[in-house]
Amino acid sequence: MREKQNNWQRIEAVIKWANMSTNYFALYIGLARGENLYQIKRGNNGISLDVADRIVSKFPQVDKLWLLTGEGQMFSEERIRGAQIPYYNVDVEQGIAHLEHLDAESNLVVPPVGACDLAMCYTGRAMGNIVPPGTVVLLKAVDRDAIIPGGEYVIVCRKIVTLRIVRAADEEGKVRLVAGDRENYDDIVLNVNDIVSVYKVKGKLIINS
Repeated sequence: MREKQNNWQRIEAVIKWANMSTNYFALYIGLARGENLYQIKRGNNGISLDVADRIVSKFPQVDKLWLLTGEGQMFSEERIRGAQIPYYNVDVEQGIAHLEHLDAESNLVVPPVGACDLAMCYTGRAMGNIVPPGTVVLLKAVDRDAIIPGGEYVIVCRKIVTLRIVRAADEEGKVRLVAGDRENYDDIVLNVNDIVSVYKVKGKLIINS
């Protein structure tokens, strides 16, 4: 069963790297429907030579031996591999405070965006079009003293966990957390000392389904 799971994880890694939905990816590589890929996901089929050839013909940077066997690296050329970032398939505002109890589902391989520690999905609506629901956010743990006003951060406090734009507050020792959708979401003012941990949003993968 482990090998079947790995088959799907390799396909999924390419789909996520290509920033496509599973169905669109299937059509893009010339499969009539996504069912072929879902059979691999369920563990009913392995990765056939035909599917591997279709993927490599569209994405020549993907290493075919790795795709078929898991041996070696996802990309045949070192320079385009990018960072492998642990991906946790949970909502960032629900899961980030419990990171030590979670297991990464897979690794995202993305073009260089600077050092990142992990990736999670954002399902909230407060950030509006800046971070639409379903976006995968690439995060880097930073010290709270390293917050730069105007940046997007996941702020973990004792009472709340939220992804917001951080602004300077009127009072010293406080920060103002601003939503992307300010019409429907109020600002939140926090004492800096109440912040337990901070994750800077280093990149966003907006998945078009």
